[in-house]
Amino acid sequence: MSRLLQALSLTLALAALSIFAASCGSNGQARIRFVQAIQDASALDIDVSNSNVTPTQDFTNISFLGVQPNQPGYTSVPSGSDTLTGFLTGTTTQVFSDTVGWADGSQYTVIATGFSETGINGSNVVILSIPDNIPTPPAGDVSFRVIHASPSGPSAVDVYIELNPSSGPGLPITIQSLAYTQASNYVSFAFNPNNDTTPPGYTVYVTASGSMKPIISEPIYPAAAGAVRTLVLTDVQDGTTMNSTFLELSDLD
Repeated sequence: MSRLLQALSLTLALAALSIFAASCGSNGQARIRFVQAIQDASALDIDVSNSNVTPTQDFTNISFLGVQPNQPGYTSVPSGSDTLTGFLTGTTTQVFSDTVGWADGSQYTVIATGFSETGINGSNVVILSIPDNIPTPPAGDVSFRVIHASPSGPSAVDVYIELNPSSGPGLPITIQSLAYTQASNYVSFAFNPNNDTTPPGYTVYVTASGSMKPIISEPIYPAAAGAVRTLVLTDVQDGTTMNSTFLELSDLD
């Protein structure tokens, strides 16, 4: 009986510790970087609020394709269930409000995309909250991932990443059928340095899924082996198509 009581006491103690740890975690911090990709929106101020803390204006005056903080870098925000609200800069005019969940100690790329104009189904702003599980590339490699945040682009895209010199997209496909609002896994390549005989870097081609006609044909030049980059596909500002270039975020230098 004594052993049973000891075991029961230990179980209750562990349960209490688990509840305490969870409650402490909800008051912890996550780290985010914010991308303004709402193609028809003016500059925005972004408030982050949480039931445990006073609302704060964490990002200010972010224009289209603006990124805060400057890369590489993150801003600390309360973890747990947060409300993310966007206002036209310097005003109380609300453009969007959405709820996100951020784990204590984790980091995220947060992208506001879609359209600021209200449609028949309500707000057309979409908030993407992508966990940044940034890898360490294999020795001598660099790594890339792609986030599809272009509401006017194809519903799904194929991405080809090729060492320079490159004459166009060729099989195999690097990232296949990446849908709008989705992020790919990281993909690693041997670092292609600048030298006297071979053009440096890579060329990124983006096509509608199943097509070989590039929407994007853009070079990228990581400075050194070990670099990790996130490439964000967006709309053209005030347009009706996918942008012909990508937004490059520095994950690791």
